[in-house]
Formats: sequence, structure tokens, C-alpha cells
Amino acid sequence: MQISGRVRAMGVALLTSGALVGAAALAQGSAAAHPARAAAAVPSVPRFSMAGYVLDAKYTKGRNTGNTFEQTYKAHTVHGVPIAGPNVGVKFPVEDYVAMQIGNHELYVAWLDTKTHALLDVFVMNFKTHAIYDYAPGSLHPESTGTVTIKHVGKTPPPS
Repeated sequence: MQISGRVRAMGVALLTSGALVGAAALAQGSAAAHPARAAAAVPSVPRFSMAGYVLDAKYTKGRNTGNTFEQTYKAHTVHGVPIAGPNVGVKFPVEDYVAMQIGNHELYVAWLDTKTHALLDVFVMNFKTHAIYDYAPGSLHPESTGTVTIKHVGKTPPPS
């Protein structure tokens, strides 16, 4: 009796998935038995220091249309100040931030509440195309896009 290609492929897929599940279970059991090894297996994403950076984020679409915010970064904090548009005069507090390089010329930056570490604002910035994407939770339409300009470079050069 000859086995069809479809049946053979299903058999290979079943054997492969069984091997993967077995390997995962073995790895989990091994990690539980050896906590130091489990900690070493955690992937590391290096943070990007924005200390010293001053950026202008000018929004052309979405929730912040017409606004430009100056973002001033220190070692662990950021302050966003509206410098053009309808939000000029609105006072925003200094927040914590975390930045990570996610690609060539690109950063992912999350602003966090200084007390609760709740996520307040998330940005993806491309310094080659000058595109900025902003997601600020708390409304039905929290998205904004526009352009980002580096007004002052910090200690760490922009991602390339």
C-alpha cells in the first residue's frame, strides 16, 4: 500500500510537534531543577539611553493632530511639553521611560508612571524616515502619527 503525500506530511508534522512538546517539557523540567540555568536562558533586550536627547514630535494625524511636543530625556525620566498646537499651556508631569532599539534607525520608547509604572504612552520612532507612531491609552482613539526631529543628541548616538 502506498502512502499519499498528504498523509506522509501529516505524519511528519505530528512527529515534529510531539518532539517539540517533549523538548519543551524537558526544558521546563530542567529549568525548574536548575534555576540559575533558567535565568541565563531569559532573552536580554538591551536598553537604549536617551539621556541628553531633546526631540520634537509633530503630529499630523490622529488624537494629537496639530500638536508638537518637545520631549526632553534624562537618565531615567522624560518631560513632554507642548510647544505648538491646541495643547500649548497644558502641564504634563515628568515620567519614567524605557527605550529599546528595535531595528535599524528605530526605537521603541515607553513612558511609565513614576509611582505605579503603569504604561502611559508608547512610541515607535524611525530616525531615518523621521516617522513617529504614538499610542497613548485612555481614549477611544489613542493613536497619532507624525514626524520626529532630533533637536539635541544625547550621550548615545542615534540608532543606525
